[in-house]
Amino acid sequence: MYAMLDPEIELVGIVTSYGNVTKDQATANAAYLVQLAGRNDIPIIPGASNPVHQKEMMFYPEIHGEEGIGPIRPPSNMQYQIYPFDTIRIIIEKYRNELIIVDTGRSTTLATAFILFPDEINRVNSFYVMGGAFFVPGNVTALAEANFYGDPTSSNYVLKFAHNLTITPLNVTQFAIITPDIVDTISKNEKNVYASMMAPVFEYYYEFYKKSVPGILGAPIHDLLTIILVKNPTIVDYIYYDANVVEGIEARGQSYIDLRPTSKPGKTGIATTLYYEAFIEEFSKVMLPE
Repeated sequence: MYAMLDPEIELVGIVTSYGNVTKDQATANAAYLVQLAGRNDIPIIPGASNPVHQKEMMFYPEIHGEEGIGPIRPPSNMQYQIYPFDTIRIIIEKYRNELIIVDTGRSTTLATAFILFPDEINRVNSFYVMGGAFFVPGNVTALAEANFYGDPTSSNYVLKFAHNLTITPLNVTQFAIITPDIVDTISKNEKNVYASMMAPVFEYYYEFYKKSVPGILGAPIHDLLTIILVKNPTIVDYIYYDANVVEGIEARGQSYIDLRPTSKPGKTGIATTLYYEAFIEEFSKVMLPE
């Protein structure tokens, strides 16, 4: 929603995959939001259906609802076009160094694009990945954040080969909280095409957080912060290290960096501290059009 509403962001493609819901449901959700905004020009590209090492697929309907957008269901008779996976290569060829890829889900699809289109991927400007929890508790386990846990092998691949990479881990995203009063204000804004959806989607999500984090004043919108950083990088502080993800069973999905005195800083920017007021200011500017 945010990316489609921000006039300073040119959204040129949406790639869907499994995560909290199935790939097919995520694809339908993306198509629905695109249609509501009158942006059928944006290609919707279905990606991966499951992680590289599939054992038991884990979905999390209790977080965002059975359909993935709270209590809202896309029309069952909705017609929409989907694009082949090779469209990713075509988009990269078209925009080259202007293109920024933002990965807010499991990294299976992005890793696949690296493998299939290595020459094209090298022409991309930069990458932003929402994932990880560095020296703070995880959310899907005590150690791991959900995206890195969902496919640690693909996450490691992306962390190793992506250039100009920025990671937004739970260190900052857990503080990117939207409160009920902000949502109420947006819901009354007639110029926001998503205004009527905001409250029911938020309330469903907030109910989950009130149970999992008692006393929390709102709901953290993890992926939103990752998008906002693309044009507002200074609303967080960074450290620069090469990051890794544990693939073994005991600590699966745990992200870490080498902080030993003999280790050298890396090139990956890892967000560590959020400037909350700047985050809210940017969010409100886009979601409350005048």
